[in-house]
Amino acid sequence: MTRARSLPRLIARHGDLVAERDPGRASGRLLRDGGMDASYVDLADPAYLEFDYLRWLRIVLRAARARRIVHVGGGACALARALAAEDPGGHQEVCELNAEVIAFARAHLGLRRRPGLRVRHAEGRAFIAARPDASWDAVVIDAFIGACVPRHLVTVEALTDAARVAPLVLVNVVDDRSAREVRGIAAGVSGAFPYVWALGARAGNTIVVGQTAPPSLNRIRALAAADPSPARLTTPGRLAHLTATTPPRRDAEN
Repeated sequence: MTRARSLPRLIARHGDLVAERDPGRASGRLLRDGGMDASYVDLADPAYLEFDYLRWLRIVLRAARARRIVHVGGGACALARALAAEDPGGHQEVCELNAEVIAFARAHLGLRRRPGLRVRHAEGRAFIAARPDASWDAVVIDAFIGACVPRHLVTVEALTDAARVAPLVLVNVVDDRSAREVRGIAAGVSGAFPYVWALGARAGNTIVVGQTAPPSLNRIRALAAADPSPARLTTPGRLAHLTATTPPRRDAEN
């Protein structure tokens, strides 16, 4: 659950992109894209994460001790900025397809060069395809067209290539209580990773996780339950049952 905010104040607008000031947090800045909340950053505290699903992603990344991370989808780069602030010796590589988003975030949302952080104008799947085997600790897919993850990023083929470069992949999914989108993406992740599980709410954001090594589920469950917006953990066995009749997405179907 995101903290309730007072009526925001407009800072800048460029097409569908809007930057707003949070009256309840003097240094808080909200990026909206096409009328949807896309990113929130605190200019005075880059480690602060307003959106619940970003805190859940950080819990999983910390538990896996991931330091070299590819972020597919940038926005204002809230998670990458938070991780770089906490661990300047790590490496956060952000691939953002929309150059206007990067320019807007630099102009109005405090996106700057800093140790451990690189933001590039690039298509995430193509970037991953060009990387050597085992060159990263994790891949985070947090990209959307409207409310859906771009299909080409979550096919079996795309996720298998992600598994080639990193032992951990996390996909942010927005869904309703039917969990149809979650099941479809989890089926694809299951085609690439031996351990697949999920962390999230009944509706809204769910993080689908694929790993090559057994995850530390008890620790993650405890940390997620203690979050200001507690998340439920769906175990690999339970998720396998839920996706048993769901076909994974493949490139040939696009």
